[in-house]
Amino acid sequence: MKIVFANSAWVSAAERLILRGGSWKSVRLRVRYGLILHPVAGPVLVDTGYTPEAVTRPGRGTMLRLYGALLRPELNAAEQVLPVLARFDLAPGDIRVVIVTHFHADHISGLSLFPNARFIASDAAWARLKARTAWQNLRHGVFTELFPADFERRLDGLSSKQQVAPHDGVPGGADLFGDGSVVAVDLPGHADGQFGLLFPDRKRPLLYAVDVQWLLSALKEERTPGFPASLLAEDFAAIEPTSVMLRRFLAAGGEVMFCHDPAPTQYDLGGEGG
Repeated sequence: MKIVFANSAWVSAAERLILRGGSWKSVRLRVRYGLILHPVAGPVLVDTGYTPEAVTRPGRGTMLRLYGALLRPELNAAEQVLPVLARFDLAPGDIRVVIVTHFHADHISGLSLFPNARFIASDAAWARLKARTAWQNLRHGVFTELFPADFERRLDGLSSKQQVAPHDGVPGGADLFGDGSVVAVDLPGHADGQFGLLFPDRKRPLLYAVDVQWLLSALKEERTPGFPASLLAEDFAAIEPTSVMLRRFLAAGGEVMFCHDPAPTQYDLGGEGG
């Protein structure tokens, strides 16, 4: 099974907003998404990163345009999802599964590009999203205009998956493909329903921990940013317990990746791959 991550865009932020005690210097963050070439499920996307649908598409709603003006994501044309799929001789119709780790714009903006895909996501978080008003969803960082109209019909909820028990410092979770190769690990704090992906069969088990932190150094050095970054979190109090679990995983010999950390990894496109 091959795992590759690509960088859909760059977003700049002051270091002190993403690393407690950091400076005011600007840090250029990646916006990763992943591609898993699974022996049974076939090509599987992990989120979609930023795409023009969220950043430049004409007809975007007022709040989505304001969001783009505030964050100013710089799309990385070479590593947008469609060109990256083409590198692997894949077309959008070949993608039958998109794993949606949570519902923020930089993770779902390209869902409409994949008409044949089912969406593995938190069905509990989806139910809560449907129960909120549009303004409440915006407060949670969710732009419902980015979901395909038939998202619910194609939703393959985590609650239907068999659970894998934790063991030897490796967290448990939902077995996404029934073979133990990809496990969805609950990661509360940043966003409603956020989960990461554990790949336990690597030489060093890999946990893609999405947006628990922006920087790996914030995790390792216990420098979770406070105010005003705390305003962006769904449940700020849950971030530290989740981070403690990740540090235990590292201490047990595992490897952790984040969506936005700027440092390249062996799993990033152009690296060694995994």
